[in-house]
Amino acid sequence: MKSKKIFALVMACVLGVSAIGCSKKDDNGESKTTDAATEGSTEAVDGSSEDVDTSSVDASDIKDWTFYACMSGKEINDGNEIQEEIAKLTGVRVKETWMAGQEPAEAIGAMIVTNDLPDFIDGGDASDQLVEAGVLVAWDDYIEKYPNLKEMYTDKEWELFRKDDGHIYWANVFGNTYGESQARGHNDEAFWIQNRVLAWDNYPTIETLDEYFDLLKRYSEANPKNEDGVDVIPYTALCEGWRYFCVENAPQFLDGYPNDGSVIVQLEGVDKPTIVDYNTTPTAKMYFKKLNEVYNAGLMDQEFATMSYDDYIAKLATGAVLGMCDQWWDFAYTVNDKFKASGYDELGYNYVPLGLVAEKGTKNHWHTYGDTLNSASGICVTTKCDDPDKAFEFLSRCLDQEILDLRFWGIKDVDYLVDDNGMYYRTQEMRDKWADENYKANHICAYSYFPQYSGTSKTSKNAMKPEDQESEFFDGLAKPLQDCFRAYDYDSYDDFLKSEHDEMGFWYPMYSYSNLMSTMTEGGAAWTEMGECKHEWLPKVITAKDFDSAWADYMKAYEACNPQAFLDEMQEELDRRVALANS
Repeated sequence: MKSKKIFALVMACVLGVSAIGCSKKDDNGESKTTDAATEGSTEAVDGSSEDVDTSSVDASDIKDWTFYACMSGKEINDGNEIQEEIAKLTGVRVKETWMAGQEPAEAIGAMIVTNDLPDFIDGGDASDQLVEAGVLVAWDDYIEKYPNLKEMYTDKEWELFRKDDGHIYWANVFGNTYGESQARGHNDEAFWIQNRVLAWDNYPTIETLDEYFDLLKRYSEANPKNEDGVDVIPYTALCEGWRYFCVENAPQFLDGYPNDGSVIVQLEGVDKPTIVDYNTTPTAKMYFKKLNEVYNAGLMDQEFATMSYDDYIAKLATGAVLGMCDQWWDFAYTVNDKFKASGYDELGYNYVPLGLVAEKGTKNHWHTYGDTLNSASGICVTTKCDDPDKAFEFLSRCLDQEILDLRFWGIKDVDYLVDDNGMYYRTQEMRDKWADENYKANHICAYSYFPQYSGTSKTSKNAMKPEDQESEFFDGLAKPLQDCFRAYDYDSYDDFLKSEHDEMGFWYPMYSYSNLMSTMTEGGAAWTEMGECKHEWLPKVITAKDFDSAWADYMKAYEACNPQAFLDEMQEELDRRVALANS
């Protein structure tokens, strides 16, 4: 929803960009390769699909490289213990830096202008700027050279990453399952509610927007303050920057569609998959009218339209917010650890997801059960790197099981134990440490934007990640959350959503195309204007005293953005992906 080219702002932010340059001493279609049995290969049995030298590298031979991500995050300390273990095995140590206070296009543009690039980068929605500037090393030869990288995607899936110049410059590291899915979380969007609210109402079934806000209203009236005297906030929403998806894209979900992000893909009643605009549907008007009612009734955070992301996270961390619409990854990793550190998790402040719909009985697709391939961005190697081959070797080594275990489970007998059946588990003391900010900074190194898998270990029955291990998942929940799961007889977060188990089309998700649209095309220019229009008007619509008048003015401004040009370009891309799937 952002402008992809903000070069007019670049020079203004150049001096504010911290130095991160190279140091010389951050569905479909065919089934994926998942394990040795699937492909008839025995290579993965040893924990890797390549021959790997597991001997320790001499400290003087370790390369120190840099990584930058166009996402918020927390840096780990120098000398981080697991990072040093990985460096001994791979010969590479990576200093990660995260974007703060900027938009991706600004940050990337400034790096290009100053030629102050890291060795590795994830440019997010500004990734095409890196391609256009010619500062990325193509993956093509290295995909074939390193089987670990090759097996991340099928040949057709790799083609979705290929740019117009014929090369592949990145691979997205998320949403990729090895072996059998072990997922018990919901990493995506939902309407979230604190489990204490459900407990207070004897764990009701909540299906619609009206039922959701009615419960928040009743609970807040009966319980206006938290135990520490802080006033509860029944509902909040985030509008800052690109994160205003927390407000704007719920209508597609409420009508039962999956997260194509920027559009609806209509399948029923048409001859071919067809692009539909969710911004102008009757459900969109209903949804924003409901938010308008909630806001004017004092149930919605009166500061929602002006608070920053940091303000939002700080507000959630107080435990005062009863509900919101957001992506799990946007809040939970930070907020849940803060709840655990403060003891708020034992008060029932943790959130569970609800798959709300506009009309009761509508089937929903809030949760996607298969892998989601977002080809719009991913990990890149830049031309500033002094040894590209070593860099791609490191990306490959990140997928060795030994390295995956270090990144996500930690060090054996320090961060996890192994029972007589070979299953990994943690003690409560170990879990508490992994939620501690100091321990994370000094000990844990997930390299979270580098190649990885969910699913099953290559060498055992264990889950790749602790949160997906059956016993570890439930034992790691605070008691109020355990009570909530038991009350509903659920064993995973996605159970709360009651989402359909439909296989997504090869085109899914369409946001992997729209996220990289630029103003160089008529559709891309329209897309930029649409985003700017919604960013301006939706807070006005929600806070208006006269909703119908505000909505009419918004629709007039929206139509002036030429949305049909955007929809037409999206239809062309949808048709291309359908043809690729059928080729």
